[in-house]
Amino acid sequence: MIAAIFFSIFFIFCDAGVLFLTQPSFGRLPQGKRLERIKQSPHYDGKKFVNEIETEFTTGKKSKLQVWKDFMLGDKTLLAPDTALHAIKTDLKSLPQDRDWIVWFGHSSYLLNLSGKKVLVDPVFYKGSPVKFANKMFLGTDIYKPADMPDIDYLVISHDHWDHLDYEVVKEMEPRIKKVVAPLGVGEHFEYWGYSAEKLVELDWWQSEDFGEDYRVTATPARHFSGRGLQENKTFWASFAFRSPKRLVWIGGDSGYGPHYAKIGKVFTDIDLAILENGQYNPDWAHVHTLPKYLGKEMTELGAKRYLTVHHSKFCLSKHKYFEPLENAKRAAKESGKPVLMPEIGEVMYLD
Repeated sequence: MIAAIFFSIFFIFCDAGVLFLTQPSFGRLPQGKRLERIKQSPHYDGKKFVNEIETEFTTGKKSKLQVWKDFMLGDKTLLAPDTALHAIKTDLKSLPQDRDWIVWFGHSSYLLNLSGKKVLVDPVFYKGSPVKFANKMFLGTDIYKPADMPDIDYLVISHDHWDHLDYEVVKEMEPRIKKVVAPLGVGEHFEYWGYSAEKLVELDWWQSEDFGEDYRVTATPARHFSGRGLQENKTFWASFAFRSPKRLVWIGGDSGYGPHYAKIGKVFTDIDLAILENGQYNPDWAHVHTLPKYLGKEMTELGAKRYLTVHHSKFCLSKHKYFEPLENAKRAAKESGKPVLMPEIGEVMYLD
């Protein structure tokens, strides 16, 4: 009798888990012609995408389970602010069309106006995880929603992790998005969610797409990983060099330090603004996020005119104090000798 009850409960939990993982928000793995294209990539080993150099998720002696256990149950002092962070609610639709600007929304979400074209990057406005009770936004940082966004010319997605690709946001904004730019395989999620194939531009590293009118985007390397469900690295991850008539903006996405920073800096010698990951780092996963000691080195090797750091100030995904990344940015500016923009959430930064 007891065994029967145990197995009944076990199968109920299994069924609930299967149902949970089949929600539309988890997306869909690449298939058909998209999968055939993926198999032609030099960065696909036949089963999954791989980085340029050996990259492990866990870099210490702990197992992945132990790493997550330490994070969930460890000391949480100052990992998140206990009062609301100050943020500015800007009327994005009334900002000038004839000036280049950027507005950062916290973490890795931001909106660029480049010679009149709107570029929205990794928008996460509802939730950064499969469930609402995890990855909660810091108080005061959730003031922007899709309705606040203008019509978008280019939606840029660096990879398909939940804190960079918000299902509810891209579903809601689909009628107002002209093109989606993403790494190989990520388009499968968008087609599954109702986007037409004509809207999707999927690129391997060093592939480019010319949009005309002096707008061009090139996918460049990053050192990271991907996945929304149980299977990792079935879609790719990337950074992007986005060229407009006035300037070149480099969109860094998520990345640990590696030789690709110097390579990108040598290929693109005229980067006006480089947007770098700075936050959610940890020695336990040192390969896939930038440790503070490398931030100034990345700036030096990229050789951009100026920098903005993101991936902080909205979610607690690691064990560092919530304000540490801002200190890292100041220190890296001194090390590299390059100016670093440090806007408040929602503040307009003019680039001209």
